[in-house]
Amino acid sequence: MYVRRQNEHSWIHIVALLCLCDCSASQISYSISEEVNKGTVVGTIAKDLNLSVQDLENRDVHIVSGYKKKYFDVNLRTGNLFVDERIDREELCSSMVKCSLKLQAVLSNPMTAHRIEVNVLDINDNSPVFIEQSHVFNITESLSPGERYLLPIAEDADIGTNSVKTYKLSQNEYFSLDVQSGGDHGVSAELVLQKALDREKQPIISLLLTAVDGGKPPRSGTLQLTVNVLDVNDNTPTFSKSLYKVRVKENATPGTLVIKLNTTDLDEGLNSKISYSFIKRGNIDPSNIFELDSETGEITVKGTLDYEETPAYEVRVKAMDQGTTPRSAHAKLLIEIIDVNDNAPEISVTSLMTPVKEDAELGTIVALVTVSDKDGGNNGVTNCKVVGSVPFKLKSNYKNDYSLVVDGPLDRENTSLYNVTITATDEGSPPLSSIRVITVHVSDVNDNAPRFMEPVINVYVKENSPVGSVIYTINAFDPDLDINAKLTYKLLGSSPKNIPISSMVNINSETGDIVSLQAFNYEELKTFQFKVQATDSGVPPLSSNVTVNVLILDENDNNPTILAPYSEHGSVNSENIPYSAEAGYFVAKIRAVDADSGYNALLSYHLSEPKGNNLFRIGTSTGEIRTKRRMSDNDLKTHPLVVLVSDNGELSLSATVSIDVVVVESTADIQTQFRHVPIKEESFSDLNLYLLIAIVSVSVIFLLSLISLIAVKCHRTDGSFSRYSAPMITTHPDGSWSYSKSTQQYDVCFSSDTLKSDVVVFPAPFPPVDAELISINGGDTFTRTQTLPNKEKVCHL
Repeated sequence: MYVRRQNEHSWIHIVALLCLCDCSASQISYSISEEVNKGTVVGTIAKDLNLSVQDLENRDVHIVSGYKKKYFDVNLRTGNLFVDERIDREELCSSMVKCSLKLQAVLSNPMTAHRIEVNVLDINDNSPVFIEQSHVFNITESLSPGERYLLPIAEDADIGTNSVKTYKLSQNEYFSLDVQSGGDHGVSAELVLQKALDREKQPIISLLLTAVDGGKPPRSGTLQLTVNVLDVNDNTPTFSKSLYKVRVKENATPGTLVIKLNTTDLDEGLNSKISYSFIKRGNIDPSNIFELDSETGEITVKGTLDYEETPAYEVRVKAMDQGTTPRSAHAKLLIEIIDVNDNAPEISVTSLMTPVKEDAELGTIVALVTVSDKDGGNNGVTNCKVVGSVPFKLKSNYKNDYSLVVDGPLDRENTSLYNVTITATDEGSPPLSSIRVITVHVSDVNDNAPRFMEPVINVYVKENSPVGSVIYTINAFDPDLDINAKLTYKLLGSSPKNIPISSMVNINSETGDIVSLQAFNYEELKTFQFKVQATDSGVPPLSSNVTVNVLILDENDNNPTILAPYSEHGSVNSENIPYSAEAGYFVAKIRAVDADSGYNALLSYHLSEPKGNNLFRIGTSTGEIRTKRRMSDNDLKTHPLVVLVSDNGELSLSATVSIDVVVVESTADIQTQFRHVPIKEESFSDLNLYLLIAIVSVSVIFLLSLISLIAVKCHRTDGSFSRYSAPMITTHPDGSWSYSKSTQQYDVCFSSDTLKSDVVVFPAPFPPVDAELISINGGDTFTRTQTLPNKEKVCHL
């Protein structure tokens, strides 16, 4: 706002200055074209004012005007007036013929003003432009040549010779262009019709009008002209044929399309809209039999057609347009009625013998069938057959009489009911057919023996199970029906150890429940086998057998047994050790066995010492009693020890043994009959040499056997059910072995403790149940871990 006010004040000062200046000063005129570049010299103002360049600079000459832009300025060094802003004549003077700019050259000391007039000359920098981009004419096709239509004019911002000078029309056969010059008022043009229009030939005519100015080079502008040719009713409707022939079946229902008439009219609108109608001739009115749609020309059946009454119809049809002066055309239609096969064959079943046994022989009659047709000639001749893949066929008896007989094997278990489809077709044109479905039931015969889900059944029974408990339920099924599928069960089998199977188990003949008749002892009987026979109630009865393997599962029902020499009842067990015994001194080894199997027979050893006694320890897996430390003067001379031997059953059972350990002063006083302590000999005798060789040989043989056993174990396949028992074998430093039952296949566990030389061998489990593996850690403690069944395992203890 502040700048604007400053500008206003400046203009006021300039006007006042012009008023005070000498009005008698001369006027200088210059001419220059519009759109020249900045810096273009207009004239030498110093020369025209009779001043030197030095005077212009000393008197501070400057150009003053009343325009918003400063179009000109003076170069004080050269004295030239030059263009300082772009000049657009059309912007300054619009449509004025003469365009000039009024300036003042103001000099100081003394102050004088000189008038300068700069005439801006026009150049051809604008093209002719039409106000609208397109123009539409609606012209009727019936007009005569010579009709004129005034065209829109183009505007050109330039003047003089650069304005619009002429118009041009694109090449066409219907119109020409009449250009009229109006002098100073410009140029106009008219569109002149040269040839009568025909809408049916060309309904739309597109033209291009071009306005050209007089510049060099000339500029032009275009306008799109569209001529819509309006229709007049100058064409008559035309049928596609003068005579139509059509054939209709005599059984055509009302609404059936007979023919659709096709007419054309080159006009448009109402002039081309056709209306159809029948022409009544004589006493025959075709509208009673046929119906004509006046708009679409479709002729449909209205009444009943009968070839025997009227074999053909001749109909006249008129087509008329809806113009102001309507035009019409006529056509003839010949409709022929065709005799058709309008009666389908009828199928009737006179006798039906159902149900049919599934073992019926080929050719057995199931039903009697008769086919009839009301038509005559070929339309009354029928052919009958069975449709689909069924074990039945039709056998012709006499003409149209047939028998439905068995043609293939029947199996009620696969298909108990057949829907037999019979089709009868006549020889008419086109042929007619009918379908009849006969339901045939198939009755059952006893042709299937009972079936078991598995050929061998493995039953797992815990030992000591109560007598009378159901150990397994046999289930067999028979695909037959009713009485033929009713099953009974009985035992067939061998006698384990000459014991009758009937004294061990019994079976419910109706339910298949197998009941134990005695309590089983795993240690006496591990498995036995028998067969069960399932028999149906058909005539004759059919039966099948299944083998049942009963595997007794071990229960922890036996306490560990202490082996000699500590197992003698009433004997006093004692061991002597020297006072000088070091830590780890071997005192004694307790050996025990368990009549059970597997983990129930895996034993562990513990000391039940008096409170505060920490002199001895026992290997939990080896049973070796050793000293923990050296003797001291505070230790007792006699140490009563109680060894607890426990198995690893779910409910652990145990046994105890008492040993008095007596401390003696000298090793010479040690006498024991229970163990052999190696004594260092000063001399190496031949006997010792032989003994050493024997020990090394046995050790090598044992090691090779163990490696072979592991290799076979790693590559073996699953064994049979008889490998389910799980014995345990244990070796001791003194060369003795403790074991439970023998087996055919083993899993081997080694001790990583070099002080222990025990090897525990477990059998691979036969039954597909989860087994357990016990690993013995370095701290002589037992850890129970789950392992998957029937998998090889070699573990380090």
